[in-house]
Amino acid sequence: MKTLVVFALVAAASAYSFSGFQRDEPDEVPLAQKQHDISSLLYKVYEPLHDANLKTLVDTFDPEANLSNFPDGGVAVRKLLKELKDHKLEEKQHFFSVFNDTQREQALLLTNVLLQCQDWKTGISYAAYFRQRLNEEEFIYALYAAVRHSPLSRNVVLPPIYEILPHFFTSAEVLQKAYRAKIKATPGKFVTNFTGTPNNPEYRVAYFTEDIGLSTHYFNWHLEYPFWWNDTFGPHIERKGETFFWIHHQLNNRFDAERLSNHLDLVQKLHWDETLHDGFHPHTTYKYGDRFPIRPDDIHIENVDHVAEVHDLVVLENRIRDAIDHGYIINKEGSKVDIRNEEGIDILGNIIESSLYSPNVEYYGSLNNLAHVLLGHQGDPHDKYHEAPSVLEHYETATRDPAFYQLHKYIDDLFRKHKDRLPPYNKEELEFRGVAINNINIDGPLETYIEDYEYSLVNAVDDKDEVEDLEISTYIQRLKHKDFSFNIDIINNNDGDVLSTIRIFAWPHRDSNGVIFPFNEGRWRAIELDKFFKTLKPGENHIVRKSVESSVTVPDVPSINTLHDKVEAALTAGSDLHLEQFVSAAGLPNRLLIPKGNEAGVEFKLVVAVTDGAADAAINDLETFEKFHHYGYKGVYPDKKPHGYPLDRHVPDERIFPRHSQLRGNHCQGLQP
Repeated sequence: MKTLVVFALVAAASAYSFSGFQRDEPDEVPLAQKQHDISSLLYKVYEPLHDANLKTLVDTFDPEANLSNFPDGGVAVRKLLKELKDHKLEEKQHFFSVFNDTQREQALLLTNVLLQCQDWKTGISYAAYFRQRLNEEEFIYALYAAVRHSPLSRNVVLPPIYEILPHFFTSAEVLQKAYRAKIKATPGKFVTNFTGTPNNPEYRVAYFTEDIGLSTHYFNWHLEYPFWWNDTFGPHIERKGETFFWIHHQLNNRFDAERLSNHLDLVQKLHWDETLHDGFHPHTTYKYGDRFPIRPDDIHIENVDHVAEVHDLVVLENRIRDAIDHGYIINKEGSKVDIRNEEGIDILGNIIESSLYSPNVEYYGSLNNLAHVLLGHQGDPHDKYHEAPSVLEHYETATRDPAFYQLHKYIDDLFRKHKDRLPPYNKEELEFRGVAINNINIDGPLETYIEDYEYSLVNAVDDKDEVEDLEISTYIQRLKHKDFSFNIDIINNNDGDVLSTIRIFAWPHRDSNGVIFPFNEGRWRAIELDKFFKTLKPGENHIVRKSVESSVTVPDVPSINTLHDKVEAALTAGSDLHLEQFVSAAGLPNRLLIPKGNEAGVEFKLVVAVTDGAADAAINDLETFEKFHHYGYKGVYPDKKPHGYPLDRHVPDERIFPRHSQLRGNHCQGLQP
């Protein structure tokens, strides 16, 4: 079967998340006002409130009034107020990490309060009140999490995190220039360069690892699927553990595709007893001076005092491997739970992360989260210098570090071990009776290019009474691709219309040495390019699917300046504010849909599969409500098939695929730049 695609200059990834737990009844507060309030709360968050209305609200607000209106009778509010009164909360002007148990629990106290608010004014009053009193970064995290999950904030767009916390993403050198510009009252626009130099091979892929849109994607995905979520916060999040597997599997596959595009070897998985060769120097600092720690090259991974020993992680890994080998896990009641089925990947994902959905966190621990912290402390494992949290200890920045991909290649190996224990799909599981793909091709150039992107540094510099606010920004290079379309010809030999699910994948044809990946190895390295539902009429169906329509990607989040302009225009005109397409930023930026490739052309295999949409669909009207394809609706994931189907399981003989007319490939040649 020929399923070869040549990408000339070609990037991608995949992410799934819920679009928010929404209620159907309309809210009396205009969306433009809600958007204004959230943006105002996050504007210069290290300073007192600037918005006059919010300041007035705080001055007259009594947080202990009307507590009977809370579902818990005000327990969460009283607890947060007591912690504040007893000076047990993290002080202001101090760094925060979601991996720090104490700091996370403090932030979630506020999240819990906000999620219980029954109307917008109450919610925004509590947010403004505690903004003045909580640690700034704890407040940011708490507010972002609450906005993502509260029914009151339906269709509110969270500003890009790189403009709210610009010092996380912008070099100390650039921020110094921004401060000088502020002091001199001179607008400035400064270039931000990628970390490292050409002397470091990893510099070749810094355009991907340090892409601020990729960072936004990863941060927002973890807001949608937080490991700390339990169902007291809101509806149950379906297939949360499986989606943890899939997002990281896709990030690794896409990073490998970028590496091959730049003549680099594939990522090697982490080994606890071997040298970690790739160091990382982020060149960034926290708001109040602490630098993000450096990890030198060629270190032997050490135990971290008061955090974890390497042996602890090896023990957890062995317990997980034993569970995979035996085909069951032991839950906290001591009972065996079968994982040799489609639900097993979800159980394993919850265990490995580990989330509060883990059936036995005491026994299986938290391999992923503990590993992030242990690796993050390798620059100062014995706390001699009391270093701040590393980039690996923030979802906003974790994807910038090469060690992130090595860690998740190691974790991905555990998931593959499980998947390979499942039986291959049989004929009945692959067949869509009466439907066949006749032809596929790509219309338009598969070309990528680098563009300059500007973002604001207004939140990076402090205000002075004698100096007016002015435009200070930085710009960075980022990857983008030209528009293209998939043309797919499908014949429906049934008597009536049928709903289909069309799944598009691609994987590198050769490794860094030019050796062709065997089919079974290649399919595990597949990147998902699109998945959509389409009604097929009897006879021939010609389907054109534009790259911009891909359900695994989202548009870039509007800048804070763009959001401000749209909100002010809507408030002034009294018109509706429409930002629906930007509500979930958890998908990969559309401009990263295809890998960069190189001028010689990088060969990819393309596989298009069409499956029975009526059997796949978990909710109705999926063809109409395309925004629910990968983000779910009211806690339900829309596709019943496993992530990656039909390529997620072992393929003992690739010849099975040509025998199924529902899977097809074609030769395509990417155009040169």
